[in-house]
Amino acid sequence: MEAPPVTMMPVTGGTINMMEYLLQGSVLDNSLESLIHRLRGLCDNMEPETFLDHEMVFLLKGQQASPFVLRARRSMDKPGAPWHLRYLGQPEMGDKNRHALVRNCVDIATSENLTDFLMEMGFRMDHEFVAKGHLFRKGIMKIMVYKIFRILVPGNTESTEALSLSYLVELSVVAAAGQDMVSDDMRNFAEQLKPLVHLEKIDPKRLM
Repeated sequence: MEAPPVTMMPVTGGTINMMEYLLQGSVLDNSLESLIHRLRGLCDNMEPETFLDHEMVFLLKGQQASPFVLRARRSMDKPGAPWHLRYLGQPEMGDKNRHALVRNCVDIATSENLTDFLMEMGFRMDHEFVAKGHLFRKGIMKIMVYKIFRILVPGNTESTEALSLSYLVELSVVAAAGQDMVSDDMRNFAEQLKPLVHLEKIDPKRLM
C-alpha cells in the first residue's frame, strides 16, 4: 500500500505569528578581536555568552517543488540542555522600506530523541555542521559571531574542519508579525559596527 501524499501547511507559532528580522555579514579571522571589543562596548553583556552547537538540517519532500526544511540543534558544551527544533519560512524581500530580511520563525525546545522522531516522520538529514562562537545581546536584539565547521565523518562532531577563514555575524530580532519598526533599530545598531563589519539584508536565494 502506497503512503498517502505529503501535504504541507504553513507553520505558525501558536496564536502569535512570530517573525525573525535578520541582518548578516562576515569578518575575517584577523578582525575578530576588534569586532568583539566593539560589541563589548555597545551591548548589554560586556562578556559574551559562548556556544558550541551541532546542527542538523532535515528535508521532507512532498508534492511541492521545494522540500519542507526543519533544523535540529543541540548544545555540545552544555550537558542536559534541551534540543531545539527550528522552522524558518521563506524570506520576505519585497518591501524596500524594511531594512532587514523578514521570515516566519518557530523555535521549540524538545527532548533528545528529536532526530529519531523526524526520521520516523519521513524526514532525511541533508547536512550537518558545528557552529562555535559568541552571543551578545542589546535589548531585544541578538548578535551572534560564529564560525562554521564542516563535519568530516558523518555523525562524528569530533572530526571537523573550518569552512572558511572568516566568522559569520548575524544581528536578529524575533518579534510578532507587523513589528517592522525593529528593523530601524537594527539598521542603526549595524551602522555603529561599520567599518568592521557591514551587515546587510541578504537574500538566501542569491547564495544558492
